[in-house]
Amino acid sequence: MVAKIKSGKSLIGAINYNERKVSRGLAKLIAAERYPKDMDQLNFHDKLLRLTDLAAGNERTKTNTVHISLNFPNCENLPEDKLCLITQDYMQGIGFGGQPYLVYRHEDAGHPHIHIVTTNIKSDGYRISLHYLGQNESEKARKAIELKYGLVKAEDQCKPRVNLKAEISAVEYGKDETKRVITNTLGYVLRTYRFTSLPELNAVLGPFNIIADRGSKDSRMFAHEGLVYWITDTIGQKAGVPIKASSIYGKPTLKTLEEKYRLNEQLRKPHKEELAATIAKLLVKPLTKEAFIYHLKQQQIDVVMRRNDEGRLYGITFIDQKNKTVFNGSDLGKAYSANQMADFFLPSRSKEQFTGQRPETHGNFHEAPERDNELLDILLAGDQEDMAAYNKIKKKRKGLTI
Repeated sequence: MVAKIKSGKSLIGAINYNERKVSRGLAKLIAAERYPKDMDQLNFHDKLLRLTDLAAGNERTKTNTVHISLNFPNCENLPEDKLCLITQDYMQGIGFGGQPYLVYRHEDAGHPHIHIVTTNIKSDGYRISLHYLGQNESEKARKAIELKYGLVKAEDQCKPRVNLKAEISAVEYGKDETKRVITNTLGYVLRTYRFTSLPELNAVLGPFNIIADRGSKDSRMFAHEGLVYWITDTIGQKAGVPIKASSIYGKPTLKTLEEKYRLNEQLRKPHKEELAATIAKLLVKPLTKEAFIYHLKQQQIDVVMRRNDEGRLYGITFIDQKNKTVFNGSDLGKAYSANQMADFFLPSRSKEQFTGQRPETHGNFHEAPERDNELLDILLAGDQEDMAAYNKIKKKRKGLTI
């Protein structure tokens, strides 16, 4: 559990923040401790006046608002009754056990968390000191609660979990709250993959049905270096409304991403030669692009190809799923650039029939035994025989005209 304490001078602002979330369906009031009415009978003024009445007892203290968030990892989706017990223990531990407070469960971030709003002015007019509250009392209370309820320790929440990817799957628009699923997926991708550009990031996000978008080059958003994230449908079209990068937990803005690019450039270097060597083995003889993608998929390498409106291949990206590194083709060498690769591929009719997949994919072909590679060659041989027969006919016709 991670606890964050903020102090301020506006009780109405703190309550308003949470109530707006409630009105939008992004939060829920789950407790109202030491209020004269039942929780479901409270209106906005009831919630506010209980705290402002206490704050009025000490006019000299301007900082009279305490806004706390208790944050839990995704694996701890706790029921409301348990959250209320944890809150009671926490408030008692930091010296606020006798204070009235409101507890809101939020559903608008990539992890479960609650917000607590209270005042540090007691009924006798004395104030509860906030000096070193987070560093001292909060830390003691947090550790005791983690032990009592068997929660993941705050120190362990930053450690990667081996089965994290099992929790992340392709996003389906309308199934879950847009901002939450985008935040979850981005959190996984940004921590796990080493990419150095927006196209490389989008190559990874594609199979999850998410895209990072700067807008058109003549747009105001592009000029101001803005960035939004969309959910896409099964054919890659944008769906719903975009989510601003600055509003997402962790703020994955263009500036933040550019800082990661510089770090990732160094982190991916040790895996560059291995990836290039693997691809080079397939460039010995021409293949269809589907066969090329298929063979690399067998070695845990996904391929993303980008084409313009005229169908010309202008970008190719390789995603090494084993080492979680992403490389644009030209970064591996000239031979792997889009222009060079476009001339390498054979026509792609028979392979499409063999796989049952659309030509442009992220390499998600089914894995097959090694003997299926022989079957693949047999199927592709049909095109070569057709071409040979066609050339014979051309020669005969040419001979007749002489």
